[in-house]
Amino acid sequence: MKSVCTPKEALQKLEHFCAYQERCHDEVVSKLYSLKMTPDEIDTIVVQLITDNFLNETRFACSFAQGKHRIKKWGKIRIVNELKMRNITSTNITLALAGISTEEYLDTFEQLAQKCWDSIQENNQLKKRKKFCDYILRRGYESNMVYEKVKELEAITK
Repeated sequence: MKSVCTPKEALQKLEHFCAYQERCHDEVVSKLYSLKMTPDEIDTIVVQLITDNFLNETRFACSFAQGKHRIKKWGKIRIVNELKMRNITSTNITLALAGISTEEYLDTFEQLAQKCWDSIQENNQLKKRKKFCDYILRRGYESNMVYEKVKELEAITK
């Protein structure tokens, strides 16, 4: 099996790949496999990227968590699951979640919940409640928060 490029070229490509946006180890390794690198070459390149600080799992986890929370308005459960899917360590996941302040988290939840509740065009209260809960839970917010919020919103609209 012939390499698509030399290990030196692959290292340069991966430096650009990592400099453009934070990456996790899995993304880097699969990119190297797509460049037809051998397992030994992959190990060498990954070590070099970590040494040169192009690849940093903690930094990736923190920027991922903050970005998904601020931009996509994801809750902690969804963020944790997505990070686990990328084989991020539990230590890094904990650090990433610590980067989201409780105040910011609750503000985002309140805004998302209000916007969602107002946008559901449903006369049947049970169906509206189910749609609301499904949507917010899918976003990864804790069920106790969601159920308390739906009770509060129902009380206001009655």
